[in-house]
Amino acid sequence: MTRPDDAILDAVAAGAYHAPHDVLGPHEQDGGWVIRARRPFAQSVTAVLSDGSRVEMSHVRQGVWEGTSTAQPTAYDLVATYEGSPDYRVDDPYRHLPTLGEVDLHLIREGRHEQLWRVLGAHVRHYDGVSGVSFAVWAPNARAVRVVGDLNGWDGTQHAMRSLGSSGIWELFVPGIGVGSAYKFEILTAAGHWIMKADPMARRAEVPPATASVVTDTEYTWQDDDWMSARAARSPHDSAMSTYEVHLGSWRPGLGYTAAADELADYVTAQGFTHVEFMPLAEHPFGGSWGYQVSGYYAPTSRFGTPDELRYLIDRLHQAGIGVIMDWVPGHFPKDEFALARFDGVPLYEHPDPRRGEHRDWGTLIFDYGRNEVRNFLVANALYWFEEFHVDGLRVDAVASMLYLDYSREEGQWEPNIHGGRENLEAIRFLQEVNATAYKRHPGVAMIAEESTSFPGVTAPTSQGGLGFGFKWNMGWMNDSLVYIGRDPLYRAHHEGELSFSFVYAFSENFVLPISHDEVVHGKGSLFTRMPGDHWQQLANMRAFLAYMWGHPGKQLLFMGQEFGQMSEWSESRGLDWWMLDQPAHAQLQHFVAELNRSYRAEAALWQRDTDGAAFSRVFPHSPNANVLGFARQDDSGGTVAVLCNFSGAPIADLDITLPGTGAWVEILNSDAEEFGGSGVGNLGGVTTDAHGNARVILPPLGVLWLRHDAD
Repeated sequence: MTRPDDAILDAVAAGAYHAPHDVLGPHEQDGGWVIRARRPFAQSVTAVLSDGSRVEMSHVRQGVWEGTSTAQPTAYDLVATYEGSPDYRVDDPYRHLPTLGEVDLHLIREGRHEQLWRVLGAHVRHYDGVSGVSFAVWAPNARAVRVVGDLNGWDGTQHAMRSLGSSGIWELFVPGIGVGSAYKFEILTAAGHWIMKADPMARRAEVPPATASVVTDTEYTWQDDDWMSARAARSPHDSAMSTYEVHLGSWRPGLGYTAAADELADYVTAQGFTHVEFMPLAEHPFGGSWGYQVSGYYAPTSRFGTPDELRYLIDRLHQAGIGVIMDWVPGHFPKDEFALARFDGVPLYEHPDPRRGEHRDWGTLIFDYGRNEVRNFLVANALYWFEEFHVDGLRVDAVASMLYLDYSREEGQWEPNIHGGRENLEAIRFLQEVNATAYKRHPGVAMIAEESTSFPGVTAPTSQGGLGFGFKWNMGWMNDSLVYIGRDPLYRAHHEGELSFSFVYAFSENFVLPISHDEVVHGKGSLFTRMPGDHWQQLANMRAFLAYMWGHPGKQLLFMGQEFGQMSEWSESRGLDWWMLDQPAHAQLQHFVAELNRSYRAEAALWQRDTDGAAFSRVFPHSPNANVLGFARQDDSGGTVAVLCNFSGAPIADLDITLPGTGAWVEILNSDAEEFGGSGVGNLGGVTTDAHGNARVILPPLGVLWLRHDAD
């Protein structure tokens, strides 16, 4: 090759050339080899080859130096001298081949690189005989890209990246740096402006409000092999699942991932929950968003520690027999200038049409689900949490906002799909892909949709045209049941349908029954304060509601603090009111929830056939009583659990009722038991039915009974 012209040398000197490796580093020229390097302000520059020979270089233009060698310079260091400073010696970044191969680039273009995090972002590598960090970023509209950070005193002109052609990927290997180095990407936009961005694929970030990405590597050794093997062999649908939803920053303020591990594992074990669901732990700039406005999809938030410390927390929960579900937010992202928004100067991750690319109500942007690379970014992110952090499920936030083009939009603010409909076809295909891929690669996990509409087939297989989720949050049940339980018992008789309507559609999807953080914020108060009556009645209502909920078909989810009847509304800015456990009545409620979980897990009838309508039946008293709600559940062995609810404020003696089984029924749970703070009304010795299943049952006030009948 001949020496580049002055315009190219000037661009290289400014760190603004799209192909710096074509100029810098070693190149054949005139039958020999030329080495070029950018070293502005140097007094001299020398290339020291691997055999110890030296190539003295001369200044060409604008800080660009070159020297010639008769032998091919495969490995060498650059030594630069500066006035008043020691010599600066470093391996030349521009002598190295790309760290991404053609297969990687092809898969990225096709949107099929299922381990995208292994090739993009920053990675510590031993490459071409030296240790360093490879950087790669997708920025197809950029004119030039530079790495800037600790490695160069935040002067990106020293580390311009090369374009890898039509893939839109920019790449550079920098020898001599490692874990802990903070960095960003400087991007020259098509409009000619330099902008600075955090790495979309960063696996660690600085602690907010700082916004740089941080080079990281894992040294963690997992100890959960038994858990992972057992998980792969079972299905969540026919397993017990009662979930404790946690906002880690306010569960016990001040605890990081490591410090929380033992305390949370011990507490959840004592309370009998099968799973913990963490509100989003991906990096986010504003703590008040609770993690639902994500800036770093691949970076666990540094607020609580390092990625390996999060691995330890999850590992500790697994070793205690507790599953881990993570909130995941692929529906939108914030507009912060340092993150994904207009990443390379124009809409890239977001849809370019604001009618599809912006949530005006939320002040956020919507992903362009129809673009291969964007869809790949999100699908690989889901797999990343499963593969790198061993999570057992993802609860996908705000699915309804993804499914409908007119979500929260007035007429004229949205554009129909190609068929004239309101469905977001690209988002639907993305959800089908991420669900199918997650289940293919990780049997036993759970993909859970927070979906609040009647969209058909949310949990139907993708092979049947469904979205392919494992579970869907039952928002209808949640809304109706909270309205009902908030009524004074005097008026509940006319609203029994608010509790029983859910039985009509209970098996149309695979449901989770959620009493989540959304129900205890924004002026709604706590679950406890929704209950009518005096303090005793509120506690009784809480126990009755939870016993009804745990008996109802579907899996359960309860937000932290509700298990002991926290009275104040939740706020992320302070901890739970643990002091309430000094009050015996609230300690008894906490004890009740633990017994509720223990009894639930012990009774296969309450979870083994959750998705089978044939295992469910209604139970009605002989004389209609609108305050009495009864139903029965059956397991694979023919065992049955009857759930009998009295939501009136008075006990019901000698209730005539027909149960689906003859003989002895054992009372396995009574929400009104004295040990839970109740009045102690119940059926000592259980209940016996005649040959027709008829029995007389005593129902406690504001109470729920669980009765078990064995097939034998």
